[in-house]
Amino acid sequence: MKEFGEERMAAGESCIVVDLGACTGMDSTFMGTLAGMAARLSTLDEGGLQIADAGERNRRSLEDLGLDFLMKIDPSSASWHDEIDLIRAELKSPRAVAKPGDIQRTAHVLEAHQVLSQANQQNARKFSGVVTLLEAELAEKQREK
Repeated sequence: MKEFGEERMAAGESCIVVDLGACTGMDSTFMGTLAGMAARLSTLDEGGLQIADAGERNRRSLEDLGLDFLMKIDPSSASWHDEIDLIRAELKSPRAVAKPGDIQRTAHVLEAHQVLSQANQQNARKFSGVVTLLEAELAEKQREK
Protein backbone atom coordinates (compact mmCIF):
# COMPACT_ATOMS: atom_id res chain seq x y z
CA MET A 1 0.00 0.00 0.00
CA LYS A 2 2.76 2.40 0.96
CA GLU A 3 4.75 1.71 -2.21
CA PHE A 4 1.66 2.16 -4.38
CA GLY A 5 0.81 5.47 -2.69
CA GLU A 6 4.37 6.74 -3.09
CA GLU A 7 4.37 5.77 -6.78
CA ARG A 8 1.09 7.56 -7.41
CA MET A 9 2.21 10.71 -5.58
CA ALA A 10 5.51 10.70 -7.50
CA ALA A 11 3.44 10.45 -10.70
CA GLY A 12 1.62 13.64 -9.71
CA GLU A 13 -1.57 12.28 -8.17
CA SER A 14 -2.98 14.63 -5.55
CA CYS A 15 -6.00 12.54 -4.57
CA ILE A 16 -5.89 8.84 -3.79
CA VAL A 17 -8.98 6.77 -3.08
CA VAL A 18 -8.62 3.63 -0.95
CA ASP A 19 -11.54 1.23 -1.32
CA LEU A 20 -12.14 -0.71 1.89
CA GLY A 21 -15.25 -2.48 0.61
CA ALA A 22 -13.65 -5.93 0.95
CA CYS A 23 -11.67 -5.06 4.09
CA THR A 24 -12.94 -6.78 7.24
CA GLY A 25 -10.55 -5.02 9.60
CA MET A 26 -7.38 -2.95 9.78
CA ASP A 27 -4.38 -3.10 12.06
CA SER A 28 -2.58 -0.06 13.41
CA THR A 29 0.25 -0.36 10.88
CA PHE A 30 -2.19 -0.16 7.97
CA MET A 31 -4.01 2.79 9.54
CA GLY A 32 -0.67 4.52 10.19
CA THR A 33 0.26 3.98 6.55
CA LEU A 34 -3.04 5.56 5.48
CA ALA A 35 -2.46 8.46 7.87
CA GLY A 36 1.04 9.04 6.47
CA MET A 37 -0.29 9.11 2.91
CA ALA A 38 -3.12 11.43 3.97
CA ALA A 39 -0.66 13.82 5.62
CA ARG A 40 1.54 13.94 2.52
CA LEU A 41 -1.41 14.39 0.18
CA SER A 42 -2.91 17.17 2.29
CA THR A 43 0.06 19.40 1.43
CA LEU A 44 -0.83 19.28 -2.26
CA ASP A 45 -3.34 21.59 -3.93
CA GLU A 46 -6.75 19.94 -3.81
CA GLY A 47 -5.04 16.83 -2.54
CA GLY A 48 -6.22 14.29 -0.09
CA LEU A 49 -6.88 10.73 0.81
CA GLN A 50 -10.42 9.47 0.44
CA ILE A 51 -11.77 6.24 1.86
CA ALA A 52 -14.46 4.42 -0.10
CA ASP A 53 -16.92 1.98 1.47
CA ALA A 54 -15.30 2.01 4.91
CA GLY A 55 -18.06 0.07 6.60
CA GLU A 56 -19.02 0.64 10.21
CA ARG A 57 -16.14 -1.25 11.82
CA ASN A 58 -13.38 0.37 9.72
CA ARG A 59 -14.95 3.81 10.06
CA ARG A 60 -15.02 3.41 13.83
CA SER A 61 -11.38 2.27 13.86
CA LEU A 62 -10.28 5.32 11.87
CA GLU A 63 -12.39 7.68 13.96
CA ASP A 64 -11.19 6.14 17.24
CA LEU A 65 -7.64 7.15 16.30
CA GLY A 66 -8.75 10.60 15.13
CA LEU A 67 -7.79 9.87 11.54
CA ASP A 68 -11.09 11.14 10.16
CA PHE A 69 -9.51 14.61 10.42
CA LEU A 70 -6.73 13.60 8.02
CA MET A 71 -8.84 11.89 5.38
CA LYS A 72 -12.33 11.97 3.95
CA ILE A 73 -14.30 8.85 4.78
CA ASP A 74 -17.03 7.97 2.28
CA PRO A 75 -17.46 11.55 1.02
CA SER A 76 -20.86 11.73 -0.67
CA SER A 77 -19.68 14.53 -2.97
CA ALA A 78 -16.72 12.58 -4.36
CA SER A 79 -16.64 12.26 -8.14
CA TRP A 80 -16.24 8.47 -7.91
CA HIS A 81 -19.11 7.95 -5.49
CA ASP A 82 -21.87 7.20 -8.00
CA GLU A 83 -19.63 5.06 -10.22
CA ILE A 84 -17.88 2.89 -7.65
CA ASP A 85 -19.21 -0.39 -9.08
CA LEU A 86 -18.01 0.51 -12.58
CA ILE A 87 -14.61 1.54 -11.24
CA ARG A 88 -14.28 -1.69 -9.26
CA ALA A 89 -15.08 -3.72 -12.38
CA GLU A 90 -12.15 -2.03 -14.18
CA LEU A 91 -9.57 -2.59 -11.43
CA LYS A 92 -6.62 -4.87 -12.04
CA SER A 93 -4.44 -6.60 -9.50
CA PRO A 94 -1.35 -4.60 -8.65
CA ARG A 95 1.98 -5.83 -9.90
CA ALA A 96 3.92 -8.01 -7.53
CA VAL A 97 6.46 -6.18 -5.43
CA ALA A 98 9.51 -7.55 -3.69
CA LYS A 99 9.00 -8.26 -0.02
CA PRO A 100 10.82 -5.72 2.10
CA GLY A 101 13.77 -6.90 4.13
CA ASP A 102 13.52 -7.31 7.87
CA ILE A 103 15.02 -3.88 8.59
CA GLN A 104 12.76 -2.15 6.05
CA ARG A 105 9.68 -3.89 7.44
CA THR A 106 10.53 -2.86 11.00
CA ALA A 107 11.24 0.71 9.83
CA HIS A 108 7.86 0.83 8.08
CA VAL A 109 5.97 -0.44 11.13
CA LEU A 110 7.82 2.10 13.29
CA GLU A 111 7.05 4.95 10.88
CA ALA A 112 3.36 4.00 10.76
CA HIS A 113 3.10 4.08 14.55
CA GLN A 114 5.01 7.35 14.76
CA VAL A 115 2.52 8.90 12.34
CA LEU A 116 -0.36 7.65 14.49
CA SER A 117 1.34 9.04 17.59
CA GLN A 118 1.71 12.44 15.96
CA ALA A 119 -1.99 12.58 15.07
CA ASN A 120 -3.04 13.41 18.64
CA GLN A 121 -2.07 13.12 22.31
CA GLN A 122 -4.33 10.14 22.96
CA ASN A 123 -2.58 8.18 20.22
CA ALA A 124 0.83 9.29 21.50
CA ARG A 125 0.02 7.73 24.87
CA LYS A 126 -1.59 4.65 23.32
CA PHE A 127 1.37 3.84 21.04
CA SER A 128 4.32 5.12 23.10
CA GLY A 129 5.30 1.63 24.24
CA VAL A 130 5.04 0.21 20.73
CA VAL A 131 7.16 3.05 19.32
CA THR A 132 9.80 2.59 22.02
CA LEU A 133 9.99 -1.17 21.39
CA LEU A 134 10.17 -0.72 17.63
CA GLU A 135 12.90 1.93 17.92
CA ALA A 136 14.98 -0.45 20.03
CA GLU A 137 14.30 -3.36 17.68
CA LEU A 138 15.30 -1.31 14.63
CA ALA A 139 18.48 -0.06 16.33
CA GLU A 140 19.43 -3.64 17.22
CA LYS A 141 18.82 -4.88 13.67
CA GLN A 142 20.89 -2.04 12.25
CA ARG A 143 23.78 -2.84 14.63
CA GLU A 144 23.65 -6.52 13.60
CA LYS A 145 23.82 -5.63 9.92
